[in-house]
Amino acid sequence: MYDLIQRFIHCRSGATAIEYALIAALVSIALITGASGMGQQIGNTFGNLRNRLANATSK
Repeated sequence: MYDLIQRFIHCRSGATAIEYALIAALVSIALITGASGMGQQIGNTFGNLRNRLANATSK
């Protein structure tokens, strides 16, 4: 039993996997946040372009 506990304490593969999972989660949150903000800006740009084209053709 003592050997099992010692192997568990010295095993780092589980901790490494958890660290990589946390890093991946943080990166995905950052990407989603950035993409949603950029998506709104792109939508606004196309909306402005649509309005300008509509005003140009109505004159």
